[in-house]
Amino acid sequence: MNRAGSTILLVEDDQIEIDLARRACELCNPTLQLVVAHDSTEALEWLSKTSEANDPMPKLILLDLKLPHLIGLAVLRRLRMEASTWDMPIIVYSKVHEPADVVLSYQVGANSFVSKPEDIAQFNTLLHDLSDYWLLPRQRKLSLGTT
Repeated sequence: MNRAGSTILLVEDDQIEIDLARRACELCNPTLQLVVAHDSTEALEWLSKTSEANDPMPKLILLDLKLPHLIGLAVLRRLRMEASTWDMPIIVYSKVHEPADVVLSYQVGANSFVSKPEDIAQFNTLLHDLSDYWLLPRQRKLSLGTT
């Protein structure tokens, strides 16, 4: 199926992780657009400007849990209070986390929590799985019990 025109916002401060994500995005589907925000402030400003300009919002946000300045959970909480992002799929991810981080992420409004991929193959698999699940249109046939 076609994912063309889909934008993923990556909120990540580690350049190695950003480079992995860019390469994995190219391998997964070159039509996916990856927008990178290097910290929470940049992410919130970009989303605000995008919304105010009535530009297309990202279809998915991949949010690092351990960000400088404002941690990922605080960003998630703010995004869930904004009309333009309250129902947007937000995936929290982290290399190092405690079980409480996962629970809190879901309580604050994460759609999913995943471990950071360790290499390009894992990042490619993650992006492929996330885009298949969150970016492809879903159609459900309604069975009315007639045969």
